[in-house]
Amino acid sequence: MLHHIFDTHAHYDDERFDGDREAVLASLPSKGVHAVLNAACDKKSCLTSIELSRSYDFIYASVGIHPHSADEFSESDTELLAGYTKLPKVVAIGEIGLDYHYDFSPRETQKLVFERQIQLALELDLPIIVHDREAHADTMELLQKYRPRGILHCYSGSAEMAKEILKLGMYIAFGGAVTFKNARKTLEAAAAVPLERLLVETDCPYMTPEPLRGTRCDSSLIAYTAQKLAELHGVDPQQLLDRTCKNAYEVYQIAE
Repeated sequence: MLHHIFDTHAHYDDERFDGDREAVLASLPSKGVHAVLNAACDKKSCLTSIELSRSYDFIYASVGIHPHSADEFSESDTELLAGYTKLPKVVAIGEIGLDYHYDFSPRETQKLVFERQIQLALELDLPIIVHDREAHADTMELLQKYRPRGILHCYSGSAEMAKEILKLGMYIAFGGAVTFKNARKTLEAAAAVPLERLLVETDCPYMTPEPLRGTRCDSSLIAYTAQKLAELHGVDPQQLLDRTCKNAYEVYQIAE
């Protein structure tokens, strides 16, 4: 069984886990899951992510406002988020960024809120977790302007863009999408990321890898993603998981 899985992006506070959350989480260590980062999306999920990190030794939390909720953000929220980061297992600002696919918040508002949270992360010396959906140019403009530490989550850009992100010193995370049948562009990007900057994630309960696509995802299913990425890089899947686990500890600045 593969082990040393560090799921760098999950949403166990999602309602799809309401019926069996405790059972699912209790089972993960026996399935090779070493650690999980539960990523917040809004003020409510900041609190639930923190609560999960308190309840489970292997769960860490991030706090931030997702672009979908950007129009709910106010300047006082920077103080709220900063206060949360003083808690022991809050290790990043995220999930933050831009989403031009759904446009649930106006694009100018999204950009302002993303920029303010990047600034906050720099003030606090914390990494960011970036959501970028169909907003590559504006995402890159802000990342190149501020050069924060952190992660491009659920990467969907090109191999060329990946190389620019790597020049900034950031890490790039891939999930179940690398196993999908139409994953050519994503696989090209994943091949361009060296093992020392690669991360694995689920974005669970979403992005379930093949051959289980269509079912609810959890952190144990990273095994399928790891097998695909290992094949792409010509390494053993366990070697890839060992390295991506090490990378996760580095980017989140967690002592092993």
